Amino acid sequence: MRYSGFKVFTEGLFGNKGWRPAWRDPAPKAEYDAIIIGGGGHGLSTAYYLAKNHGLTNIAVLEKGYLGGGNIGRNTTIVRANYFLPGNSEFYSHSLKLWEGLEADLNYNVMHSQRGLINLFHSDGQRDAFARRGNAMVNQGDDAELLDRDGVRALLPYLDFEQTRFPIYGGLLHRRGGTARHDAVAWGYARGADQRGVDLIQNCEVTGIDVENGRVTGVQTTRGAIRAKKVGIVVAGRSSQVAAMAGLRLPIESHILQAFVTEGLKPVIDHVISFGMGHFYISQSDKGGLVFGGDLDFYASYAARGNLPMVEHVMEAGMTLMPMIGRAKVLRSWGGIMDMSPDGSPVIDRTGIDGLYIDCGWNYGGFKAVPASGWCMAHLMATDRPHEVARRFTLNRFATGHLLDEEGTGSQHNLH
Repeated sequence: MRYSGFKVFTEGLFGNKGWRPAWRDPAPKAEYDAIIIGGGGHGLSTAYYLAKNHGLTNIAVLEKGYLGGGNIGRNTTIVRANYFLPGNSEFYSHSLKLWEGLEADLNYNVMHSQRGLINLFHSDGQRDAFARRGNAMVNQGDDAELLDRDGVRALLPYLDFEQTRFPIYGGLLHRRGGTARHDAVAWGYARGADQRGVDLIQNCEVTGIDVENGRVTGVQTTRGAIRAKKVGIVVAGRSSQVAAMAGLRLPIESHILQAFVTEGLKPVIDHVISFGMGHFYISQSDKGGLVFGGDLDFYASYAARGNLPMVEHVMEAGMTLMPMIGRAKVLRSWGGIMDMSPDGSPVIDRTGIDGLYIDCGWNYGGFKAVPASGWCMAHLMATDRPHEVARRFTLNRFATGHLLDEEGTGSQHNLH
């Protein structure tokens, strides 16, 4: 079933009775060539690219709840490629290129909107740092423009330019950055993987990982044992818990990141905006809601909810930057369980157990990484070799000290 404007029109005329389910609901088979644990954006994209790029179709995605019920549906939808360090820069540049062709590839509207992203700076030092970052982005082949105060005012006249505590000196504009519809990304990849023969098995919690003589042989689930030669752990904030089933200890802490959305308003914010003196970022959805977030809740937790002091902190940062939003009513908030690595960069690597692979440590960068994460994880599982753009995302960097510390804040999980 292909989607088109004509199909939408004709279904509207005839009561929308011709739509078929977007994917099957199969029972698990006794054995697969590969199993992906986790039915979020990264897990579904991994399965899709295993089938599309490598021709592997005897694959199962196991999800303990429903597809897209985790972090892929609990984020602020930002897509960008404004990274600085070698390793991160190539990876996110590759991901943005995949985003730009994703709707045509999936034949699914993920509402990818390249509305532009602006990182504000508030001091001479921040300006110099963003100038350096912008040069690195341009050298990588991406776009970056350094704006002065008047340049920012021309694009964002509603900001508080008169404040004396955090004066706005300018901003770094990344025009190809923007947003996408988070749950539609999961649905598009799920539909594409299903069409290529992948079994998407919901309500199937993995309770154990079977290892014999140093090699994975399958998994135990609430729907029975399933054998497999290869198993990929792609479960975001639950990475440490699932890896422990195989006797592995990961360098990951799980923290909560809250996000918020307001009532629908008339269009006012045309870009994604990031506040340089308070960890606050905001955009406006196509439905009119202001979508925004800020810092982590600074304690480790597996609960998908946050605390009120961080709510206050985020609201204060928003009001400092743009007081005009003060009368908007917040409709809802949610929390995502963030898998925080010590250096703020991800891991896509083989483990010490043959046939067992790990994709984790995404910190704040999980949503925008979905296409490239799946692309590279699929390449790793299919070939047992890291993809070129993900070759630095190894587990052993935490032992050797070759960290990818994008923010320069050191090896402390909650600072990233």
